[in-house]
Amino acid sequence: MNTRFASHLGVTALVSGLFAGLAAPAVAGPTYENNSGGTFRYYGQFNPSFQSFDDGGDDFSTLVDNANSNSRIGFWLEQPFGENTLRFNFETALGLRSSDGVDQNGRPQNISWDRTRIRKVDLQYATARYGTFSFGQGSMASDGLAESDLSGTGVIQTSSIADSAGGFLFRTSTGTLSGVSIGSAFRSLDGGRLGRVRYDTPEFSGFTVSASYGEEILRSNSDREAYDVAVRYTNDDLGDFTINGALGAVWNENGPGTKTRDIVASFAALHEPSGVSFAVAGGDRDTGGEYAFAKLGYTANFLSVGATSFAIDYYDGSDMVTSGDSAESWGIAAVQNFDNLNLETYVAYRDYSYSDTSATSYQDSSSVMAGARWKF
Repeated sequence: MNTRFASHLGVTALVSGLFAGLAAPAVAGPTYENNSGGTFRYYGQFNPSFQSFDDGGDDFSTLVDNANSNSRIGFWLEQPFGENTLRFNFETALGLRSSDGVDQNGRPQNISWDRTRIRKVDLQYATARYGTFSFGQGSMASDGLAESDLSGTGVIQTSSIADSAGGFLFRTSTGTLSGVSIGSAFRSLDGGRLGRVRYDTPEFSGFTVSASYGEEILRSNSDREAYDVAVRYTNDDLGDFTINGALGAVWNENGPGTKTRDIVASFAALHEPSGVSFAVAGGDRDTGGEYAFAKLGYTANFLSVGATSFAIDYYDGSDMVTSGDSAESWGIAAVQNFDNLNLETYVAYRDYSYSDTSATSYQDSSSVMAGARWKF
C-alpha cells in the first residue's frame, strides 16, 4: 500500500466518523406562497472537511471548506405570469477557509467574506415557448461543462482536480518549494460565474443550447471578458441507462493580447440495475494546455440509510504551465448518503505528479479529504 495513503487513513476515518456523529438533523427550508402564486424559498449547505496534504517532504493538515461544493446560502423568488415565470436568485458562499486556498506558506483566516464570495445575483425570465433569459451575476453558459457525472461522488471527486488542494506547491527533488501549484498544473478549463447576459433555449428531445456574454464585476482591477456557447443533453429514458453530456467553447480575454479559446466536453453514463457508471471529460486551450479525464463509479444500497458510492479516476494533462510539461493524477473516493438527514459523508485520496522540460525534477504529492455536506 502507498505509505502516504496508509498514513492518512487513521486520521481520516476518525474525522469522517466525527462528522457523521455530530451532524444535525436536516431542516428543509419552507416555501412561502402569495395570493397570486408567487413563491419564496431559501436553501443552503454546510460542507466542512479535514484536509491533509503531503508534498513529499512535509505534511500539512487543517480544517477547510470543501471547494468542490462550498458552504453557501441563498434564496429563490418566483412569480408566474401566465405560462411564463419571473425568477430572482441570490446566493453567496459563507466565506469559510477554502480547500483550494491553503498552501505550505500558511492558511487563510477561518472566515473571510468579501463581495467575491457572492455567487449569484440573477434575474431570470423563463418563457414556455422561447426559453430563458438571464441577467446579472451567475453561471456562464459554459459553467459545469467538464462535470457530467452520474457516480454519486461529485461532492468530493470531479474533473476539477484543483478543488481539493489547488494552492499547494510541488516540492523539487532538492527539497525546495517550486513555483508550480496544483491549481496551475491541473485545470479543467470549465466555465465559471461572471456578471453576464445569458440565453437558454427550451429543451428539445433532451437537448438545450445556451449562450452568454460576461464580464468580471466582483474583483477589482480585473479586465476579464468572456463569451461562450454550450449544448447539453440528458436522457433517462434509455431502458436501463441514463446518460448526460455537454460540449462548448469559451473565448476569454483578460486585457489586450490575452485572448484564449477553450473547447470543453464531458459525457457520463449510468447502468441503473448494476449501479456502474462511467464519465469522461476533456479540454483544449488554443494557446497551450490540454487534458483528458476518466472516472469509473459504483453505487449500491448496502445500508438502509442511503446509497453508498465509490469511484476511481485518472487525469492526464499537458502544457498547462509551460510548453512540454505533463501532469498526472489519480484518485479514489467513497460517499455515504444519509437520506433522512440530507447528509453525505465522504473520504477521498488523490495522488499528483508533475514534470517539465527543465532540469528540475518534482516530488509526487498526495492529499486526503474527509468531511460531510449537509443540505437544508
